[in-house]
Amino acid sequence: MKPIDTLSLSGGVKNMIFERLQQQLDKREQAHQYRRRRIMSTPQGIKVRIGGREYLNFCSNDYLGLANHPELKKSFKQAVDRYGVGSGSAHLINGHSHEHHALEEELAAFTGRQRALLFSTGYMANLGLVSTLLGRNDTLFADRLNHASLIDAGVLSHARVQRYAHNDMDALGEKLAQCGRGEKLIVSEGVFSMDGDLAPVADMAQLASEHDALLMIDDAHGFGVLGKTGAGSLELAGLDAVAVPVLMGTLGKAPGSFGAFVAGDEVLIEALINHARSYVYTTALPPAVAAATRTSLRLLQTESWRREKLAALVDYWKQGAMKLQLPLLKSDTAIQPLLLGSSEKAVRVSRHLKEQGFLISAIRPPTVPNGQARLRITFCAEHEQAHIDRLLEVLDTLFTKESILKAADA
Repeated sequence: MKPIDTLSLSGGVKNMIFERLQQQLDKREQAHQYRRRRIMSTPQGIKVRIGGREYLNFCSNDYLGLANHPELKKSFKQAVDRYGVGSGSAHLINGHSHEHHALEEELAAFTGRQRALLFSTGYMANLGLVSTLLGRNDTLFADRLNHASLIDAGVLSHARVQRYAHNDMDALGEKLAQCGRGEKLIVSEGVFSMDGDLAPVADMAQLASEHDALLMIDDAHGFGVLGKTGAGSLELAGLDAVAVPVLMGTLGKAPGSFGAFVAGDEVLIEALINHARSYVYTTALPPAVAAATRTSLRLLQTESWRREKLAALVDYWKQGAMKLQLPLLKSDTAIQPLLLGSSEKAVRVSRHLKEQGFLISAIRPPTVPNGQARLRITFCAEHEQAHIDRLLEVLDTLFTKESILKAADA
């Protein structure tokens, strides 16, 4: 990528804002933290084509292999014929279709809650939720590894933010006990997006009850994957709507579609409809997306073999990775990070794997803490053990025989 010529902006007058942006980009490049997009020419799947070459994909959030499922595509096409492409307006004007409403009802039933409300993205759902629930005199208790959307939601709410050490329930309990004014909201991911580990949601629910706090779980990476029926990390932990009154889930990961939802009781949903700015002031999802998601929700419940196969693949990978003594973080989910430390090392290994035909992203600061750059390897129900064997073979060579890692440490 060519550097921006700041002298060519604003009619030849040097613009100091753009000069500062260029300096920030240069700094990222030097720190091996520059982000670039890939241009895919194929549907989402375990094999994708980029730049005319096919890669084995180990970095998608399409955990169940539903993004290109023929039944979802069929539902989408039929809904396009009936409703057209765009929704045309916000939900509160005239953008709320039968497909949207039916999906909300089905999501509420699936998650065991009174109501559900669709948002255009998970980021928007979190912003709208937290800013509706909290005000200036309230306190948000947030895990230090929470997603960026939850961090930004806390800022937008103007509430006091108390961050506790990752999954440290003793630290959370102490902070709750010291809070003397306003309402209290505990927010955590159900499955942490970069580490893949589970939040101790049962312990969190107990603390919330003891300290008269509200508990909210962002289950973006658990919904559709975990639990007997795929309802997520709360179903896995055996927690109901009383224990966890506020649930957010996304539809663009395991469900293979797009968008997000909030599920809870009548008062919560009506409050969001009336007060959540990220719901009120944006265009509704295309009705065809909602129709495809309804099909996805049905498949989640009827094709349990996808979750079972995914769990078996993760177990197979972990056994192989541990035999090779790879620097694997502790995770039992489809997110399996290899901790490499430096951004340079993560980038170097990712590029080497790409040369070998594997698509695996290097995750670097500020997405993860400094010194914790990693490869974020994710699995899909469409993967086979032979694909994992190929990846392990290349990683074995890379970590034990090649000089690439030593070069990165030099």
